[in-house]
Amino acid sequence: MTDFAHRALLPAGLRDMLSPDAAHEAGVVERLMRLFAAQGYDRVKPPLIEFEESLLDGPAVAASAQTFRVMDPQSQKIMGLRADMTPQVARIATTRLTSAPRPLRLSYAGQVLRVKGSQLRADRQFAQAGIELIGSDAAAADAEVLVLIGAALSELGVEGVTVDLSLPTLVPALFAELGLDGEVADALRAALDHKDSATVAEIGGAAAGLLQSLIAAAGPVDRALAALQALALPPAAAAERERLAGVVARVRAALPDLPLTVDPVENRGFEYHCGVGFTLYARNLGAELGRGGRYLAGGIEPAVGATVFMDSVLATLPAPRAPGRVFVPAGTARSRIQQLHDQGWVTVAGLDDGADAAAEAHRLGCGHRLGPDGLIDVL
Repeated sequence: MTDFAHRALLPAGLRDMLSPDAAHEAGVVERLMRLFAAQGYDRVKPPLIEFEESLLDGPAVAASAQTFRVMDPQSQKIMGLRADMTPQVARIATTRLTSAPRPLRLSYAGQVLRVKGSQLRADRQFAQAGIELIGSDAAAADAEVLVLIGAALSELGVEGVTVDLSLPTLVPALFAELGLDGEVADALRAALDHKDSATVAEIGGAAAGLLQSLIAAAGPVDRALAALQALALPPAAAAERERLAGVVARVRAALPDLPLTVDPVENRGFEYHCGVGFTLYARNLGAELGRGGRYLAGGIEPAVGATVFMDSVLATLPAPRAPGRVFVPAGTARSRIQQLHDQGWVTVAGLDDGADAAAEAHRLGCGHRLGPDGLIDVL
């Protein structure tokens, strides 16, 4: 390996983002943040790294296995690099902004770093952007977050967005009311995660038929809700079903063309959620666009939020088009350069008075140059 190749080598899952992709990502993130701000979501910026004990407090412990850790040389305490920004925003809400009026609406954007990538997302560092609505347990709050994310993605030009709704608290509520616990409950949970109806029938006992019906209910929202309504669910589980129906009604009223599906037994990735959860997908994209749902901020305060993964969002959008670049010879008046900027040009200034302007323009990747007459020449 040459010295250059050695110096250019990066760890697996990490990469340099070059032009025009880096500028494109930054521009799309800023568009998202403006859309969030227009709906009253105030932007916050948590640190990239913080003490492990606060970063992984409460429900955030779910991110522990994906968190890089380092020793702080000043305090001699362990710090963690964030693998997800949602717990940090929840910490801000329940500490720094504890006296702010509720519901509290916050937005964020930044880079996260994870210990390992996944099959669908090999990158270990990528950008997140999202919103959190904290301090309300109303179904209207769940719907607001989902509608805002869906509308924002549409505004960006993402086509074929679909939403898969889940009820991660439905099965635990059902198990509790049916007296299922211990190893049997764990085995049933694993079978439900894999949609393994045969195993459910084998070990589910008296609950097998009901659990199999939940597996079969998954699908388009109308069919799924009808199938769930037909089931005789215990009170706590029935309340989860009615909550889902209320959220769906509100989302449909705002975004009637947004395709919705329901998987009532899906739990993976929603381990710390305590209500309706959702995953966003796009046509012809294998990876998730984003995900969100209801949780307890700081383990104590009702909240609902959503995060979008910017690498997935960018993969759905047209490739960025580089703006026109015009070479301006050394000594060009600043006022003329500003005029070019106002017209949408990117200017590349010459530094050598005696250089051949056309040759320099070609060398520096400019398709145009500012001629001696002050007009733009096509090269």
